Amino acid sequence: MVMNESNENYLETILVLNHRLGNVRSVDIANEMNFKKPSVSVAMKNLRENGYITVSPEGYIHLTESGLEVAEKIYERHTILSNWLTMLGVDPRVAAEDACKIEHDVSAESFEAIKRHINSSAGKI
Repeated sequence: MVMNESNENYLETILVLNHRLGNVRSVDIANEMNFKKPSVSVAMKNLRENGYITVSPEGYIHLTESGLEVAEKIYERHTILSNWLTMLGVDPRVAAEDACKIEHDVSAESFEAIKRHINSSAGKI
């Protein structure tokens, strides 16, 4: 399975909802992402078949080790980029939207350089 922006967003959403709700179901993801439940069900099937999530008999979705690794990477990128843009004076709502676009495309090298710059010039985010 190719990890694309959509899959990364699903995994990140599962991570965030897990922290917020404890247990995550497809309906929670659909509500959070404003998607229809059938679309989420198809995505969850693909993520499950490719080893990024497991689904309990009760319908609770859990990230596997590989799913958690991707989700944490994307969440870190989103958080750091969003905070950085806000520090630069961008409206927080716009910063969050832009960070969501950037987080999937920025190279690891560029992201690490941004992190180093932020940590050296403005303190840790």
